[in-house]
Amino acid sequence: MTEAERIIGTPDTPEDSGEQPAAAGAASVSGAASGADERENAAERPRGRRRIAVLFAVAAFAYALDLISKMLVVAKLEHHAPIKVVDGWLELNAIRNPGAAFGFGEAFTVIFTVIAAAVIVVIIRLARKLYSLPWAIALGLLLGGAIGNLTDRIFRTPGLFEGQVVDFIAPKGFAVFNLADSAIVCGGILIVLLSFRGLDPDGTVHKD
Repeated sequence: MTEAERIIGTPDTPEDSGEQPAAAGAASVSGAASGADERENAAERPRGRRRIAVLFAVAAFAYALDLISKMLVVAKLEHHAPIKVVDGWLELNAIRNPGAAFGFGEAFTVIFTVIAAAVIVVIIRLARKLYSLPWAIALGLLLGGAIGNLTDRIFRTPGLFEGQVVDFIAPKGFAVFNLADSAIVCGGILIVLLSFRGLDPDGTVHKD
C-alpha cells in the first residue's frame, strides 16, 4: 500500500503548490503599500500644522499692527490737522468710515459686518486643508485684515455691528484707508497670482 501511494502520489497541498507563499507575498506587498501611505500621511500632518501656524501668525501680526496704529491715530491724530508725510502726495488724516474698504458702500455697514464675519469663518474652515505656504500667508493677511476692521464694527461708535472703521492713510487723489485694508488687498492680490499659477491651498498644482 505504501509503495502504491508513493507511485500514484498524493494531491498537492497549498504549501506544496506554492499558493501560501504567493498569498504571503501579496499580503506583504499590501502591507508595504499601507505602511507607505501611513508614513506619507504622518509626514503631511506636521507640514499642514506648520502652514496653519504660519496662517495664524501672519493674521496675528497684521491684526496687531492695525490695532496699534488705530489706537495711536485715535489718541494722537483724531480731531487734529492732518500730518503731511510726503508733501502733496501722502498725509495722515484720521476719519471714521461707516462703509467698506476705501470708503465704499456707506449705507451697508451691517451687511459689510456680516460679510467680514463670514470671511473669517470660511478662512478658519479652509485652514484644515491648507498645505501651501504662499496660501497660508495670503489667507493670514485676509484674516488679520478682516478681524481688524470687524473689531471696529463691533466696538466703535455708533454701536454694535454698526461701528465706524478708523481710516488714516490718505494718498493724493485716492480714498483714505488703513492697515487692515492694505492687508486685505495684499492678500487678495496674492491669491489671484497663486490662482493664475495653478497653485491650490492643498499644495497641488494644476494646469488649465
